[in-house]
Amino acid sequence: MWSHSRAIAVVAIAAVTGLGLAGCGFQPLYGSNTTTASGTRLSEAMASVDVQPIPGRVGQKVRNELIFSNTGGGYAATPKYKLKIALREQDIQQLVQVTGNAQGQVYQLQASFTLVDASSGAVIHTGKAISRAPYTRFQEVFANVRARYNAEDRAAATISESIKSQVAAYLATT
Repeated sequence: MWSHSRAIAVVAIAAVTGLGLAGCGFQPLYGSNTTTASGTRLSEAMASVDVQPIPGRVGQKVRNELIFSNTGGGYAATPKYKLKIALREQDIQQLVQVTGNAQGQVYQLQASFTLVDASSGAVIHTGKAISRAPYTRFQEVFANVRARYNAEDRAAATISESIKSQVAAYLATT
């Protein structure tokens, strides 16, 4: 059992640690008052990122996810940055049976992106993201199509969140 004095010591150490961290300049990346190094709010900087069109159904899904998460469903700000994204899709067969048929598959989505200054056209940041979403193959054609679409949607959501985090981290520190 803890003694009364030991409990007081633990509380005192926690208080001193909390006070020490209070002035360290740490701020959450997605906090309402988070600002960039230039002094603008991070939410405003993210809303000024123009996500360029990406070909294909999955590309459109990634783009829509990014636009919605950057603007919150509102209107985009005047573009200060352009975000260009290239996607690469791949199906990886898993659980291959003796007959050679695969019951499970993994949909893999890779993204390479560049953040470009809209006024100068200079590339200011590049990055990559990857996501994998497993799905099961069935005998019914419609079930296979639906399972694949579901895996594509899950991978697109993960990729867009990764890209958003990387761009927000870059904008918050520059």
